[in-house]
Amino acid sequence: MNTKSHKLKILHTSDWHLGRQLYDRKRHDEFELFLNWLTELIKTENIDLLLVAGDIFDTTTPGNRAQELYYRFLTKASQSCLRHIVITGGNHDSPSFLNAPKELLLFLNVYVIGSISDFLEDEVIILNDKTQTMEAIICAVPYLRDKDIRTVEAGEKMDDKNRKLIAGISKHYESVGQIAIEKRNGNANIPIIGMGHLFTAGGRTTEGDGVRDLYVGGVAFVDENSFPECFDYLALGHLHSPQKVGNSDSKRYCGSPIPMSFGEAGQEKKVIVVEFEGRMQKISEHTIPCFQELVRVTGDATAISLKLNEMKSSGSNAWLEIDYSGAETFVGLTDLVYDSVAGTKMEVLRIKTRIATGKTLTAIDDQETLDNLDPSDVFIRCLDAHQIEEPDRASLLLAYQQLVMRMVENDRNEE
Repeated sequence: MNTKSHKLKILHTSDWHLGRQLYDRKRHDEFELFLNWLTELIKTENIDLLLVAGDIFDTTTPGNRAQELYYRFLTKASQSCLRHIVITGGNHDSPSFLNAPKELLLFLNVYVIGSISDFLEDEVIILNDKTQTMEAIICAVPYLRDKDIRTVEAGEKMDDKNRKLIAGISKHYESVGQIAIEKRNGNANIPIIGMGHLFTAGGRTTEGDGVRDLYVGGVAFVDENSFPECFDYLALGHLHSPQKVGNSDSKRYCGSPIPMSFGEAGQEKKVIVVEFEGRMQKISEHTIPCFQELVRVTGDATAISLKLNEMKSSGSNAWLEIDYSGAETFVGLTDLVYDSVAGTKMEVLRIKTRIATGKTLTAIDDQETLDNLDPSDVFIRCLDAHQIEEPDRASLLLAYQQLVMRMVENDRNEE
């Protein structure tokens, strides 16, 4: 039995969302700059293994430019110092689209797990070094869809559904972890690395990131104890803010590489590097440059004007979201904004007025607008407006959540 300790350097990233737009503004240039930066980081840090934990694309039917960026990056990365690339599917990805070229990508040492398999062994990937000696085991768990891990029963309540989802996720990870232990074949120096794309309890979300829509009512809020102890590191995707799971240093979200909404504007974006020697690890974070500044300008007409003039003087090229919160309707807001940015490199992507929205919404507080609510919030307001009481309320909300989940998880590319 070989007990030699291997050195292995891993780069953890996720949630690229290639093809994502911001208020109909295409962002291909930002994605290309990020992938070029990532390629250079792989070289300078001498990375051996790249993990991409889901949501490679923003939709199940990515456009040609998004696909071009993806395959061009994989080609360049595979020709660098990288020995392995492991990619798992997220809730935004089409499993069948990701899986279609997986056999071809294996020739580039790219392993793709787009969806759950009938054979759990398919999610447990053995990685060998240049001498064909085992150096790591990856439990490459993709986004686990409701239908993959839970059996629907007539008349079940929401709490029952949530418990079954959490139990199903935990059992899945326990099973792949056990397979990994068996494949390690007694060599305690081989690290086992888990991957996942899911929401964990206490996770931080950001306005406009599209995460909260899927997990209303506590659905699938697994905690750090839901993952097997054999994982030496857990590389997660789905949440866009870099963060730890609970208090664990070795269970992490790296976050999205660029701000996906103005709610993420100014947020420091990161990737994570994990250096293994045997199972001993050293974790470091690398800040991703800001490739396109996003700025939300909030206030009354005077405050907005002052801020835009300040940005104009500094030569800003930011994309702008204007959020007018004045007490009175200001008819000339659009003219004020566009006159202020005329002759600059700044672009106005959206102008919104809280007063107009508030008159149609019946807001809970002065800061709430329709943009702050996800579809489930709106549905709950409808239930309130129609005075729907229990038990009908819980049944309707459960049915609504199931419909939303099915719509998001529908794979348009599947035959």
